[in-house]
Amino acid sequence: MKEIKSMGRNPVLPYDVCVPDGEAHSFGGKLYVYGSYDTQPKDYCSEEYHVVSTSDMLTWTVHDKSLDGKDIPWAGKRGEKKYYITDMGLKNPTPMYRKLLKDMHIPIDVMPKFLRPDNIDFAKYVKAPNMLYAPDCAYKDGKYYLYFCMSDYSEGVAVSDTPEGPFENPVRLPCGGIDPAVFIDDDGSAYYYWGQFRASAVKLNADMMSFDEKTVVKNVVTEESHGFHEGSSMRKRDGIYYYVYPCVYRNERPTCLAYATSSSPLGPFTYRGIIIDNAKCDPESWNIHGSIEEFGGQWYVFYHRSSKNGRANRRLCVEKIEFNLDGTINEVKMTSQGAGLPFERGEVIEGWRACEVDGGAYVDGNELVMKDDSLAIIRYVHLSGNEKLTIDSEGDGTVSVYANDVPLSEVSDGVYEIKLVSKGNLKIKSILFD
Repeated sequence: MKEIKSMGRNPVLPYDVCVPDGEAHSFGGKLYVYGSYDTQPKDYCSEEYHVVSTSDMLTWTVHDKSLDGKDIPWAGKRGEKKYYITDMGLKNPTPMYRKLLKDMHIPIDVMPKFLRPDNIDFAKYVKAPNMLYAPDCAYKDGKYYLYFCMSDYSEGVAVSDTPEGPFENPVRLPCGGIDPAVFIDDDGSAYYYWGQFRASAVKLNADMMSFDEKTVVKNVVTEESHGFHEGSSMRKRDGIYYYVYPCVYRNERPTCLAYATSSSPLGPFTYRGIIIDNAKCDPESWNIHGSIEEFGGQWYVFYHRSSKNGRANRRLCVEKIEFNLDGTINEVKMTSQGAGLPFERGEVIEGWRACEVDGGAYVDGNELVMKDDSLAIIRYVHLSGNEKLTIDSEGDGTVSVYANDVPLSEVSDGVYEIKLVSKGNLKIKSILFD
């Protein structure tokens, strides 16, 4: 277990602790985030989960391992009950599905067999069947239920007496796919969601560990009608059901966290808009997966940003959000300040806190790497207009600094977006207004 004092800054955890796909839940006066766990330079996820929690959005705890993929008895095995993927439309792939198959060099006519573990050896395509992908968690009758999925497309649930785990006695669910989500309604009924490109949903049985396969509702949200890619997440506010998910509408890749609404947990859902877009968090930014949650009277959106000029190494981030009177959500920008207040005079701003990059810049570990003519954004900083700027960097380049696109010499008292523009190549460790 590790305690982190982030003061609400983004990313929430240290640069070497990557918890993407964050599903946030308020349990017993604390907020818990359930996500996958990136450990490799170029690969998504790993064989373990770590729950993170906070009681004030300023100090976070990274808990010990909550589940190990090696402990899942059915992972990667052939001959099990055939819960292959049926929710993606194998006979009629979506445009994004076709693109991904092409990128993977897998012919579409191979996919139906590929996704049936009785017909093909998963080891040919799935190198590590014990990998744990994005999870979710729910509390009911004194128990915490962790829903998970694996790289062989199997899904399951494990149970714990505490929200941080460890979660034990895994049971396989009668479905196949990725990115499970669970939601408990006001009457105690529980619902389960999963899938990629086209999502499915079902009401869980009272045991929280099974459901009637005949009652599954397919296509609750789809790529065609909602821009849905993956990463289902369900919440309810003022009688409105919010289906939150990565969306492909804006950038032809799932970098936007969007939402659809309904008057029923099983739909139909109507697309409403985008909550946040992480397309500029890294030159190789590919996906976003997160959730919305109320804590301490404030609603937040939880999401991740990739780093190291790659799609992996995704780091947990959070922003405040607001609802309009009609229940819609205003889109917010990525920030460096996160759930906290703007950076103040005398506060060291590490380079890896940059929330947007362009022109070849990227965050690498605890440094901001800048190429010639690249730029980076730090949002937001409180300036009074007479600060001295110190930049801790190395390399042969120089940096021009602007506040809301004007030179620092023109700044008066206020809160500003800081833009760093490079000439030459350099690595920035930190900046300081003093």
